[in-house]
Amino acid sequence: MTTLRAKLAMLVAIVIIAMVSIITGVLIYLLRPPNERQAIGPMAEQVQLLVGIARAAPALVPIQQKPAEGEVETEVTSWLRETLKARGVPRDVLVSRNLRDLPMLSIPLDQGWLVTQLTDLPPPGGVFNIVLMWLALIALGAIAIALFFAHRMVKPLVLLERAIESVGPDALLPELAIKGPAEVRVAAKALNSLSSRLKEAMESRMRLVAAAGHDLRTPITRMRLRAEFVEDDDDRAMWLKDIDELARIADSAILLVREEAGKSAPESLRLDTLISELADELRALSYDVTLTGTAEAIVRANRTSLNRAFRNLIINAATHGKRARIAVESTPSEARVVIEDDGPGIPQDLLGQVFEPFFRAHPARTKNIDGAGLGLTIAYEIVQRTGGTITIENGPLSGLLQIVKLPVYQKR
Repeated sequence: MTTLRAKLAMLVAIVIIAMVSIITGVLIYLLRPPNERQAIGPMAEQVQLLVGIARAAPALVPIQQKPAEGEVETEVTSWLRETLKARGVPRDVLVSRNLRDLPMLSIPLDQGWLVTQLTDLPPPGGVFNIVLMWLALIALGAIAIALFFAHRMVKPLVLLERAIESVGPDALLPELAIKGPAEVRVAAKALNSLSSRLKEAMESRMRLVAAAGHDLRTPITRMRLRAEFVEDDDDRAMWLKDIDELARIADSAILLVREEAGKSAPESLRLDTLISELADELRALSYDVTLTGTAEAIVRANRTSLNRAFRNLIINAATHGKRARIAVESTPSEARVVIEDDGPGIPQDLLGQVFEPFFRAHPARTKNIDGAGLGLTIAYEIVQRTGGTITIENGPLSGLLQIVKLPVYQKR
């Protein structure tokens, strides 16, 4: 009932049912349909007429040995007997309804029972039962019509909803087919135009970042050459360290653009094998990395990009958190990689900023440790494009938990 389609359908149905109910009520009030009591007079005249025919020409009326079967209408029977008695022709007549709910009149005669169907008796419950059935039929029809027109009215909004739901990991809208009613075509054209402009803006931003990172290399090289001529050894070392950090930032910016614009085809790969090989490689580089648990999991991703993402996450834990403990878990629908460290963690109010470029949190992320501040950003971009998620939270006692969830590849 919270959707616009349901609200519109309910509104249209209520309006139709209300109007029909009001008009029906007015007609009933003006026309005043007969009730059972009003039908007693014509029924008494019918009894007198049939009794007269039976006396004059017995062969013209059907005679049977017992009254009509069915449930006796006690109240109507009593009214009819009283009316006949008042007219001076008392008869122990019976009014009943057979299995098909038809009103039957049974008149006792000397030779048996005269049984005939009544035409003047209203249906059981009077006219109101018929009115209720009529309104129920109107309600069903009104709801069906309301649902149809509500669906047509909100179709452009449904198109927008589906387009938003189909946004891929690259945050771009898919190309929509321009067909259907005029409103739907207009909405599709607007969405396609929006997607095109958004794509151009993102590509322009990426080109700007890449160009800035590339253009920084030349002045950084000149600065490095000039720093070599600084006579004081300590000053020269500090200059070279700052220049190296600038170079890492420029290279990381270019790498971030390459990762976001990368169009490499994904492949099926064993996530547990990739993590195990990466842990061995980083241990050989003197990082404190331990694989605490593993489970077989197959995911679909670009091997180089996914390897880079986990490399950044593990190095982040081993560098800023002293050591990295990795566990690979698997369920029928998703694979989880949990990376735990022993660092001081991150203040709770800063956890939402960890994936922003160049983010550092004191004291867990200090500038005494080499790094451009783009490792988590690049990892986040890669995992998002793979269809997964990354969450970072403080451990129960200390350190950080980096949790990566990826959809398990299922062959069709």
